[in-house]
Amino acid sequence: MKAAGIVVEYNPFHNGHLHHARCAKESSGADILIAVMSGQFLQRGEPAFADKWKRTEMALANGVDIVIELPYVYATAQASDFARGAITLLDAIGCEAFCFGSEQGTIEPFLKSRQLLDRENLGYQQRIHEAVQSGISYPKAMNEAYLALTEGQAGFADLTKPNNILGYHYIEAAERISSAMRPLTIQRIGANYHDPIQEGLSIASATGIRKAFFEGGSLEELSLYLPSYSLQALQSFAQEYGHFGSWEAFYPMLRFTILREKPENLCQYAEVTEGIENLIYDAARKEQDFEAFIGRIKSKRFTRTRIQRMLTHIFTGFTWEKLKSFKQPSYLRLLGMTDSGRQYLHAQKKNISLPVISRAADLADNSMGKLDIHASSLYQLGLGSSNHKKEFTTPPIYFG
Repeated sequence: MKAAGIVVEYNPFHNGHLHHARCAKESSGADILIAVMSGQFLQRGEPAFADKWKRTEMALANGVDIVIELPYVYATAQASDFARGAITLLDAIGCEAFCFGSEQGTIEPFLKSRQLLDRENLGYQQRIHEAVQSGISYPKAMNEAYLALTEGQAGFADLTKPNNILGYHYIEAAERISSAMRPLTIQRIGANYHDPIQEGLSIASATGIRKAFFEGGSLEELSLYLPSYSLQALQSFAQEYGHFGSWEAFYPMLRFTILREKPENLCQYAEVTEGIENLIYDAARKEQDFEAFIGRIKSKRFTRTRIQRMLTHIFTGFTWEKLKSFKQPSYLRLLGMTDSGRQYLHAQKKNISLPVISRAADLADNSMGKLDIHASSLYQLGLGSSNHKKEFTTPPIYFG
């Protein structure tokens, strides 16, 4: 059985994701589609809209055969580390190809860009350093350095686009671990990554769907953009918890966590740097609303996404020391599978290079796994749930 891999968040699973899953399987010629999915906290530094179990259900109902959790340390990391963790897991579970959606739509420009940046790496890094020193954000510095290298030349990937950026890092990560997986990409259709919902389209971005909901839209009003099972799963989640995951909902706990510390202690947490701990503490002291709070902190140098990742690490207690202690993924945490997925795992068990973990209890002695369990417990608290043992009592979801 041939497997192809995809890297996802499904926050929530919408019609664009359904298109990606179908095209990934078709373009790769694979029998099995394996998704590495972020857990309870995401790459943009946010609590997931719905928990990883509901998002696993959505995936398995819509063409994915196996869902593996991307550990917290990678799921909440900058793009290059996010990609490294995900691609390492897809390689370990035996995928022959990986497929990502992109604004570019063809793979050749990514390969050409990768060759260029590998060849010009020293000059590229120097340009980035100089740009950051001038006071702009790291992503903008990377973009300026890349544009300077490609100026006047054609055929390179447009690395100003969010999905293109991630796609480039997937290819970079596969090369660095000497993976034999084939890189594939499909054209992103419909809304772009940050676009609000547009009338007349049945494909909206996950960002647009969440924004519309939090601004007063109902799940039923958003059903045009969701496969039917996704809508059912979200309705079930809303019935269980009464609301969805967001920083607005989690802010009282986050604010308490920040104010419990002295400002100088905040810099022990991962990604908190350059004196921003004082701004974070001062904003938490003054603001009762999350949007007002983050509005006091963000700047040209510190993007909203970067700040939210800092806040996620403060919320979960994830320190610089812990971050530096992790070198690579050490297990495959199984969240769910179809019957075909189960057959694949059975047939390939001797070829899978990392242990497949199906119970949280089996991670009790694994420092990376314990961090995932801890983050999941705090996510439950943020939702106001009393079911703090859900991580231990929920088996992998089987979708027959």
